[in-house]
Amino acid sequence: MTYDEDPYAVLSGTERAFWADSVADAVEAREPDEPIVVKGGVSPSGVPHIGHFNEILRGYFVAEALRDRGHEVRQVFTADDKDALRKIPRTLADLDGNVVGLGEVDAGALGRNLGKPYTSIPDPFGCCDSYGAHFTNLLERHAESVGVPLDFVSNTERYESGEFDPVVRHVLEHADEARDVLAQYQNKVDDEYVPFVPQCAECGILTEGVTDVDLEDGTVSYVCTDREAGDDTIEGCGHEGTATFREGKLPWRFEWPGQWQILGVDFEPFGKDHAEGSWPSGVDIARNVLDITPPVPMVYEWFTLDGDALSSSSGNIVTVDEVLELLELEVFRYFFAKAPLKQRDFSIANLDQLVDEFDRFEATYFGEIDADEEERERAERAYPMVVDEPREERIRIPYTFAAVLGMTDDPDLREEIARREGHIPDDAPEWAVEGALARVERAREWARRTGNEFDYELKRADLPTTEFDADTAAALDDLADFVEAGHDGEAIQGEIYETAKRHDIEIGDFFSAGYRLFFDDEEGPKLGPFLAKLDQEFVVARLRRER
Repeated sequence: MTYDEDPYAVLSGTERAFWADSVADAVEAREPDEPIVVKGGVSPSGVPHIGHFNEILRGYFVAEALRDRGHEVRQVFTADDKDALRKIPRTLADLDGNVVGLGEVDAGALGRNLGKPYTSIPDPFGCCDSYGAHFTNLLERHAESVGVPLDFVSNTERYESGEFDPVVRHVLEHADEARDVLAQYQNKVDDEYVPFVPQCAECGILTEGVTDVDLEDGTVSYVCTDREAGDDTIEGCGHEGTATFREGKLPWRFEWPGQWQILGVDFEPFGKDHAEGSWPSGVDIARNVLDITPPVPMVYEWFTLDGDALSSSSGNIVTVDEVLELLELEVFRYFFAKAPLKQRDFSIANLDQLVDEFDRFEATYFGEIDADEEERERAERAYPMVVDEPREERIRIPYTFAAVLGMTDDPDLREEIARREGHIPDDAPEWAVEGALARVERAREWARRTGNEFDYELKRADLPTTEFDADTAAALDDLADFVEAGHDGEAIQGEIYETAKRHDIEIGDFFSAGYRLFFDDEEGPKLGPFLAKLDQEFVVARLRRER
């Protein structure tokens, strides 16, 4: 079975250690002209989120695999910005990536523009030429932040410039064949169906009420009729007019293969939702209507965000900017380097597990840990694409330990603890130390965002205002003596229990006393191991309420 028939085939039965090489094999087998074109695309319907980077980063890895083989590659990304706004999203974002609610913009203006192309709708923030331009610009900025060189292509501009004219004309000239092909995939296609959607000159919506096609003049006559938008209906204004091929668009099922023709696409990844609908019809249209060869496809599984589907319209999203506040760019890239056909959850709550997995991946590349042959081969191939500059001296502080360090604002203390615990070697170069400690702020932000067990702040500068009864004060003094004698974290943890028992203090109350002293809070991390990580002199003085 070929990939035309089965878009999963390109990744099936491969012996390649890294999936991107399997795709590169399939692309090379076509003997494509250069530059080889790798494509992705999306409608700029709302806030760009990390789900959009399925196509961007998976395309990037294939492009890099091809470049490694000496090919010239162009990676393009189409903004399907002539699509109609079908519903109002719950959230929007300014060009700095700050997500805002609809109450902070003119949401009513969006409601009045339902059914119109994204590029015909005013920018709610007033900074770009249109709604579509705003969110395309934002996506472009995010792509730059992850280091992917993309050529962004606007569908609206392609229609307006006339680049789509030959495709539109060809489809309308072969309307009977187009109708017959599409009827195999969509029940709504009847004998009156015309594969073109004009934009009403009166109200601006995209309408399906085509009444006639004049190929000689290059125009389409229409009546502006109602159109369906999900469960809602967008009312047409009833205007009768004509539109040129540049004043409308092809339906998506024809526009997608039209993009392949215009851009000369050789490879395109897409989500599994397209694998069973749009892809088969796209192949059929490409071969039997446009007479072109479809690109090599690759299906990827959608991933969820903390267990729920990502959705710009529903507001369940996390942006690239937000993620990069929590982890390094290379960890983000690594997530997309993993096998595309396996369903995954991007869990903010469990982000430490992803970081630990990346750290193992990196250590495998440098031969620092035992790994099986498959792991080694995959790391050797993929790691140089994930990290801009592989450097063996680079240091990774374990993410949860970095979160512990984030409980203090003192940069010197952070480094001191990291060195004492063996996470920074004595001979580490300055750049490596700086990079290692940069993870601390990200882990600290993760703790704050999730409110997890590391979301506490050590009150090192000033002694919190506390009052203890005589028994508790005496117990704290005893614990100070134990710490001063020199013991590890688990020993200190055990001694907290024993000290409380000796002084007839409730265990929970004694832990609370410690948390008030060090965090000005009633709870905190596991106290004994945490105190063992701090400098002994400070801990002893604080337990004795001296500073």
